Amino acid sequence: MANKHNIPEDTLAHYDQLIEAVDGIEKKGKNNFYTSLNGHMFSFVAKEGYVAIRLPKEEKEVFEKEFGTKPAISYGAVMKEYVMIPDSLLKDTDKLKEYLIRSRQYIETLKPKPTKKK
Repeated sequence: MANKHNIPEDTLAHYDQLIEAVDGIEKKGKNNFYTSLNGHMFSFVAKEGYVAIRLPKEEKEVFEKEFGTKPAISYGAVMKEYVMIPDSLLKDTDKLKEYLIRSRQYIETLKPKPTKKK
């Protein structure tokens, strides 16, 4: 099945497995897939074909060192609190879901953004 950005199907399948592995999280978006809570996005599939998650600064730095990854870049801009998920980790749903849970817990500490929907 083709997708708008030609993201590898296995990347999308692993992202779906990750979302399904954590209770209370749902994938949003029709062409640009992401998760969010209270108006704050905390994971996404980049048009470049990788998955990124949002972590607090200290955890982000540890994650980058542990997995040899770097900050996420979307549309040419560095996404400050996001890290790229290496393919090897994306395939390890059990290990990665702990980071997604931490990401959601971090978002829960942020002030909700006002909604634009009426």
